[in-house]
Amino acid sequence: MKTLCDCALSVLETENAKEKAQKTREYAALWRSSPLPVGFTDQTPLRPARPEKPELKHASQMPKRRKAGTRASKIALLHAIAHIELNAIDLAWDIMARFSYLSDEHTHKNKTEITLPRDFFADWLKVADDEAKHFLMLESRLNDFDATYGDLPAHDGLWEASERTAEDFAARLAIVPMVLEARGLDVTPAMIKGMKTQNDQKTADMLQIIHDDEITHVRAGTVWFEYWCNHHNKDIEMHWQELVKTYFNGKLKRPFNHPSREEAGMIRDWYEPLADIDFNISES
Repeated sequence: MKTLCDCALSVLETENAKEKAQKTREYAALWRSSPLPVGFTDQTPLRPARPEKPELKHASQMPKRRKAGTRASKIALLHAIAHIELNAIDLAWDIMARFSYLSDEHTHKNKTEITLPRDFFADWLKVADDEAKHFLMLESRLNDFDATYGDLPAHDGLWEASERTAEDFAARLAIVPMVLEARGLDVTPAMIKGMKTQNDQKTADMLQIIHDDEITHVRAGTVWFEYWCNHHNKDIEMHWQELVKTYFNGKLKRPFNHPSREEAGMIRDWYEPLADIDFNISES
């Protein structure tokens, strides 16, 4: 790999889920030992390579949630989270590659546009590495129950959101880390509590790691969104709300995990006014 963009394309073009995660961890270690130039690519695929399984369905077509506490329900939960983490690996690499033209190392960029320093790419490489770590942990835990990623269907909502924001850097930050990943901060504590109730400390510990890492991922989103807004003289709260109304498909559901969101840089005044509103984005 000669550049970070080479690494990004390599991961995005890898079909096998476990190999995708392992490559990510290797490339992150390479960056830490000998940082590569960011490079540039205009070949970022609209969709990353994916294995034949799991079958991808619309969220409305997904099977109903199984009874809590059963082996089947635990497998379903772990599988669903693993699918989210796999998407998150690709999303992190995608933002690095897709917006590489904004890198301050790219000599042919439009000088009037915002410039992204190496710290931006370092932040999102850390996100990718964390998500790969999470996926491999979850796959290992699925194996403990004689299951594996791909055994169950999964929904494609995360990647649909990435496609809607493919041409808008600020919208990508506003929707993926600041809405979708922030939602993970809201729901994961209840999952941890449920695992402890079932005396499954191993899974509870994994979910705690994921929750704590996700705080830093949402924080990366807020930091760079604020950076973009400051460059363009935009009001952070108003512009974030505008982008959510334009690009988000769904609801910002209560209850919110205010302490974790605050630690991640999310201010209540940003998201509370939009709570429980049904945003329906036409897919046509």
